[in-house]
Amino acid sequence: MEAADRRIIDLLRQDGRMSFTDLGKAVGLSTSAAHQRVRRLEERGVISGYEAVVDAAALGTPLTAFVAVAPLDPRDPDDIPDRLRGIEAIDACYSVAGDSNYMLRVRVGTPQDLEELLARVRAAGGVSTRTTIVLTTPWE
Repeated sequence: MEAADRRIIDLLRQDGRMSFTDLGKAVGLSTSAAHQRVRRLEERGVISGYEAVVDAAALGTPLTAFVAVAPLDPRDPDDIPDRLRGIEAIDACYSVAGDSNYMLRVRVGTPQDLEELLARVRAAGGVSTRTTIVLTTPWE
């Protein structure tokens, strides 16, 4: 990958709404050339999408936790992500190595909401859980 493409990716990671004009200026390309490079990066799957970064507290979900999950019966099919996909408070699901099979990032409003969510995850997923609550997020 060319240095200009890497720089474009870095800039878009910082500001996904940056204009092609500003991208071009920052990288030393014309607006048209910057647009073409972004389009090619999208077509190749290097850039797979754009998203809004929101303030969880403003949405009423200030409490973040990581929930490690493992099947109650290791012989069960490995379909835990499918069983948990519809639970809105689960922000992300990561397949991990170690004692657990998956790590969930969850966002809820209160400790009581977390307790209720964990019960739901255990029931829907047929899993055991181990939870770590996030105190602060210095950077993400």
